Amino acid sequence: MHASQGRSAGLGLALVSAFAFGGSGVAAKPLIEAGLDPLHVVWLRVAGAALLMLPVAWRHRNLIRERPALLAGFGLFAVAGVQACYFAAISRIPVGVALLVEYLAPALVLGWVRFVQRRPVTRAAAVGVVLAVGGLACVVEVWAGLSFDAIGLLLALGAACCQVGYFVLSDQGGQDSEAGPGKHAEPPHPVGVIAYGLLIGTAVLTVVARPWGMDWSILGGSADMNGTGVPAWMLLVWIVLLATVVAYATGVISVRLLSPQVAGVVACLEAVIATVLAWVLLGEHLSGPQLIGGGVVLVGAFIAQSSAPRPPSGPVASGHGAVAAEQGTADSQGELSARRASP
Repeated sequence: MHASQGRSAGLGLALVSAFAFGGSGVAAKPLIEAGLDPLHVVWLRVAGAALLMLPVAWRHRNLIRERPALLAGFGLFAVAGVQACYFAAISRIPVGVALLVEYLAPALVLGWVRFVQRRPVTRAAAVGVVLAVGGLACVVEVWAGLSFDAIGLLLALGAACCQVGYFVLSDQGGQDSEAGPGKHAEPPHPVGVIAYGLLIGTAVLTVVARPWGMDWSILGGSADMNGTGVPAWMLLVWIVLLATVVAYATGVISVRLLSPQVAGVVACLEAVIATVLAWVLLGEHLSGPQLIGGGVVLVGAFIAQSSAPRPPSGPVASGHGAVAAEQGTADSQGELSARRASP
């Protein structure tokens, strides 16, 4: 495949992934409003995807021995934490708003780099952070005293913090990957990490969500989507197959054909897609200032991500779509986090 063809295919797959991830909240919210607990919806999504990914997990079973900390971090933060907080948030606030709040993750990661790791960040990255925070203020309409449920906003912020936790853990995992003096172990296969992250996330969520108390009869009925009845089982298939398995698979392949940062920038379209789908399918309308603020958030996230510094040695966490490790492992580590466990 020629470079131009590979890039075109990569962009196409990245767009498919963004659409797939962006539709997760739109499919989940009717199930929540039909009576399912948000944690039960998360458990169904993660457990169903984990079941489909079992053959991949078996193929990469060596990861259990080689990278247990990375697998645990991905399962706890990028799968269980992000999705539980996000689905709980959309039960209280609009889908688009929850996802835009989650896009504070690049700003939070750069804050970690600057103030905790005490590494310099570029002026452009700082501008991106300021834009993201300012845009978020417009999205939540702070001048009106926060027009949305405060708990819902905190839950969405919790999803962003869980992303940061995974980014930081991946950053540290890259430092521990040395196989000997001047050598580094083979970077973990991203699809294998995703498979085990889903399995670990399922185990954690099983304890927390207690699915044995779920009202399973809801899945045999219908859910209301802006006045239209939709079979609940069809929404569940959407969440598991399209918004999880297909979304992750196309995302990882797109990173291989493009680069972690380019694929991560395309992933910024998730918030736009989620907002438009919620507008069309759920009737969740945002005001003009909120739409402008959402655009500013995405511009800020784009600048913060594309301007993240990379020192000559040692891994550095960067933006929404990439956790870059040292030059020799940057692409593989980036594949993991370019498709973070997005909602």
